[in-house]
Amino acid sequence: MKLITKELEKIIPEFYSSEDVALEEKIVYAKFFLPDADWTWFVLEYDKKSNSIFALVDGLDRELGYASIEELEQVRGRMGLHVERDIYFKPVRYGDLNI
Repeated sequence: MKLITKELEKIIPEFYSSEDVALEEKIVYAKFFLPDADWTWFVLEYDKKSNSIFALVDGLDRELGYASIEELEQVRGRMGLHVERDIYFKPVRYGDLNI
């Protein structure tokens, strides 16, 4: 599954373009998850040049950080499943995430 689609490339803001926006007010544009493990990435920004995201990562801990799309595409869970994009996820304000 393609994690970053052409549509997402068009709507996700570039790195640092929303740094003046309070975290609670930022928009989460996509959700990636590992079906056979407890890892989820909530995408806030995207850099097309490096093909990387800035996201809330919910795994062993919950933290904001950067991740390479190429690396995410190589990740496998306990049963060998790939990271997937939640195709039903709709953009939501960070403060409204129910996690």
